[in-house]
Amino acid sequence: MKQFFTDTAGLGLAFWLIGYLLGIILFLTPLAPVMGWVLFVCLTPVMAVVTYRWFSRRGLPLSYFVQLAVAWTAIAVVFDYLFIVQLFHPAAYYQADVIVYYAVTFLVPIGAGWYLQGHRPA
Repeated sequence: MKQFFTDTAGLGLAFWLIGYLLGIILFLTPLAPVMGWVLFVCLTPVMAVVTYRWFSRRGLPLSYFVQLAVAWTAIAVVFDYLFIVQLFHPAAYYQADVIVYYAVTFLVPIGAGWYLQGHRPA
């Protein structure tokens, strides 16, 4: 149970916090209008590699990764709402880049679990 908490809350919160802090930094640059896409392009490969390496030697079932996907996505949605929408009151936060971010946050752990189960492309 402790490991599941570390995997869900610890790693999920770490991924969210890194994106949040980099978003605040990018907000202060000329890239602010496209910061969601910049973060997506830069952080998705990092998230995928870290997730793969974090779980690569543990032999977990795919259902574990589905639970991670739900937890990580819930963390992203709730913390975005609390610390971006409520705190900064952006005019239109939930646009395509945020929806894609939520989808990737859900799909990365499932993809890593699927790959670790031996379902690799030929």
